[in-house]
Amino acid sequence: MRTIGLIGGMSFESTAVYYRMINEAVRERLGALHSAEIVMHSVDFQSVVDLQKAGRWDLAAERLGAAAKGLERAGADCILICTNTMHLVADEVAGAVDAPLVHIIDETAKALKAAGSCRPLLLATRYTMEHGFYSKRMAAHGLQVMTPDDAGRTLVHNVIFDELCAGIVRDESRLALFDLIEAAKARGADAVILGCTEICLILDPKSLALPGFDSTAIHAEAAVEFALAGCETNAIAAE
Repeated sequence: MRTIGLIGGMSFESTAVYYRMINEAVRERLGALHSAEIVMHSVDFQSVVDLQKAGRWDLAAERLGAAAKGLERAGADCILICTNTMHLVADEVAGAVDAPLVHIIDETAKALKAAGSCRPLLLATRYTMEHGFYSKRMAAHGLQVMTPDDAGRTLVHNVIFDELCAGIVRDESRLALFDLIEAAKARGADAVILGCTEICLILDPKSLALPGFDSTAIHAEAAVEFALAGCETNAIAAE
């Protein structure tokens, strides 16, 4: 089994989901008491948020690049940045290590294309929805990303940072997100990307007005696929 390296803590609420999903998937695939080989660097999220607010993405890239190097030294065979927003600096982080970076946007795009979607609604932080890195990378996969209007983007951003990252889940916020999805459906959206790793805490992708794609679950599954490549076949042969 290959070792998965997680850069987490952004927020720790969603990193806990990653840890659970990855280990559950490994146990389901290999049986018995198997679990994943994982090394993790969990950062102080407030320090990263301060850099985001200051627009110091260069310093954020250095911070996460150093974390990736540490994970590689600790034995990680691949690297995951456990947040969509910080994939704004994914190229810099990938360039800091030899281990491959499992890219959350690429993996989500693969899932959307496999399902036949081409015009998904993106629900994410304001940085992810507005900085262009996400939509540009999705466009390279032939996908046209939609976002809510300015008021809608503000709503989603605030729900993420003021509530979900603090472990708060409000029914009224869920209903407000439902309204955004309905409005996007009327504008031609054919899917919804839960494009922040905390949104799965408030929205069930199977219970939306449009097909939902949970980037956290997709990213975690891609890590498991990498870690177990050849592992299950070898286990079966050994039996």
